[in-house]
Amino acid sequence: MDHSEAPLLDALVDYRQANRYGFTPPGHRQGRGADSRVLDVLGPQAFADDLLASGGLDDRRTSNEYLTRAEDLMADAVDAKVAWFSTCGSSLSVKAAMMAVAGLASGGLLVPRDSHKSIVAGLIFSGVQPRWVTPRWDAERHFSHPPSPDEFREAWDKHPDAAGALVVCPSPYGTCTDLAGIADVCHERGKPLIVDEAWGAHLPFHEDLPTWAMDAGADVCVVSVHKMGAGFEQGSVFHLQGDLIDQDRLSACADLLMTTSPNVLIYAAMDGWRRQMVEHGHELLDNALSLAHRLRREIARIPDIEVLEDELLGAEASHDLDRMQILIDVSGTGTSGYQAHDWLRAHKHIDLGMSDHRRILATMSFADDDATGERLLDALWAWRKAATDFDPPSPVRLPSPEEIQLETVQLPRDAFFGQVEQVPADKAAGRVCAEQITPYPPGIPAVVPGELLTDAIIDYLRTGLTAGMNIPDAADTSLETFRVAGT
Repeated sequence: MDHSEAPLLDALVDYRQANRYGFTPPGHRQGRGADSRVLDVLGPQAFADDLLASGGLDDRRTSNEYLTRAEDLMADAVDAKVAWFSTCGSSLSVKAAMMAVAGLASGGLLVPRDSHKSIVAGLIFSGVQPRWVTPRWDAERHFSHPPSPDEFREAWDKHPDAAGALVVCPSPYGTCTDLAGIADVCHERGKPLIVDEAWGAHLPFHEDLPTWAMDAGADVCVVSVHKMGAGFEQGSVFHLQGDLIDQDRLSACADLLMTTSPNVLIYAAMDGWRRQMVEHGHELLDNALSLAHRLRREIARIPDIEVLEDELLGAEASHDLDRMQILIDVSGTGTSGYQAHDWLRAHKHIDLGMSDHRRILATMSFADDDATGERLLDALWAWRKAATDFDPPSPVRLPSPEEIQLETVQLPRDAFFGQVEQVPADKAAGRVCAEQITPYPPGIPAVVPGELLTDAIIDYLRTGLTAGMNIPDAADTSLETFRVAGT
């Protein structure tokens, strides 16, 4: 296929030159009706691209033809059988994959307990029974590693009637499990594997990155182009291969959840990014990996901090690591990741991908260069100097590995949609949680609807909130009260 073309981008150029005008939505009429103050910020071009909404460029080609061609090129670029674009993010895409695989299956779906909140939302929407797969736990660092093939094999032995399995890889920290091994375990049983690869859009384009899900044998994977690629937020792609997942059903499930008014800018940006990666991706990622390697070495010279790499790998840890995710343990400074995150944002205008009670995460991109790398390095040195005067961090009551494993007593759907009440925090232990409670980022729920709340997990969340943890999805963001199933 000719990857020098970008069908959606090319169609937008032709559309603008054709001077078309539609008496159809959107009502801004190519920006004519947009407030000038909006145009000053967003620019007129953002409103000039109504191609898909108005049915296409001309009578010979419909908007769907442009989109299908762009999707075919994406699939070819990464050696997948099929690719679909989504403008509703990987949150929608992973829900569609879960519904296509598990649907009404009584055996449920194997799901790692350290999954993103979008996966839990998929369980709530679909009513699928989660068969939790326990992550491996580093108690010393209070850090979870993705489940290995052995954990999935044990889960299959316990739940042989499950419809399939799902795994998140890479994690938001860049840690990766042995996807090929997990795919083999699933396929031995004739069951499909879904990979939430939201953080892995770049993986197919360089051999020094962790193995891409399709190359590892996954049946369907979902990638977020905006995270490690160059698309707009909400841009996501499904990739499918093999015959264990019904392609028509997957497409229909996506259609059920997808907007009927997609934003062509999101589609076109993914189209253009695919062309960029095919033509220049290897060189761009070569440079990015070299920069990340240098920054890891330079950041490690800052006193009392640790750049985590070898510590994250091994038989009892993660199988591989995306080294463009620079995870920095700051606990040796006597301060917290929350404090570092807030200081860097306030004083150096640097935003980091994630922080917790002892770590910060800098996510590098192929768009970074020596200048942005030096800005990060200078900011971290300035923070380290300032940190000598920080107050001691507010303590976080960290649960043990045993305490983090909450008992599931209801389907997530039943707990979420059933009768609920709001109870004070000191009366919530022993009650069935009816909401997701999620430190964000990384967006992994500490409590899932249907799980029994415990004093340990309540103390963890409340002390974490005081220390700087962000918990945006709780009904009561102060955590003075908790939403629980009614009695």
